[in-house]
Amino acid sequence: MLERLIESLETCPIVKRGEYNYFIHPITDGVPIVAPELLRDVAASFVKVLDLDRVDVIVAAEAMGIHIGVALSLITDIPLTIVRKRPYLLPDEVPVHQSTGYSKGELYLNGVRSGDRVVVIDDVISTGGTMRAVLGALETKGAEIVDVCVVIRRGEAQVGRPYKYLVAIEVSETGVHVLDTCF
Repeated sequence: MLERLIESLETCPIVKRGEYNYFIHPITDGVPIVAPELLRDVAASFVKVLDLDRVDVIVAAEAMGIHIGVALSLITDIPLTIVRKRPYLLPDEVPVHQSTGYSKGELYLNGVRSGDRVVVIDDVISTGGTMRAVLGALETKGAEIVDVCVVIRRGEAQVGRPYKYLVAIEVSETGVHVLDTCF
């Protein structure tokens, strides 16, 4: 099931940003084009690896968790909430300060209540900064974090709890190399 994802990663462009080898991929960047079959493969793989029993809400971070979260929500009928990059000033909104290896900023959590059973998904984890911040906000809200999964793990990020991934990669000047898969 991950063949398309692996092939797309191993053939995606690499650009140098300073000393950082940055891979450009439809799942992590939305360019050059997000093929529906790739998105379906990712969502179906999440269904296989996530514990979705009695989950109330799928939580995905803006921006690149949105398309994955929508696909997963559509095939599971589990509602989706998006941790947004701007405030909506709703009564129970929780600000989420996130800091990654290449950015800092505020995110805002809405749509999760105390006692909700949630799964958290995202496109990629490299430093773990965004995921740690989202998990902390969910704990503040009193949500039960049932499971966490990302499409791509780059590096050995720690987020304070176990998490799953579909593929683990390393990136060099010559390309993306898939090191491991969840299957």
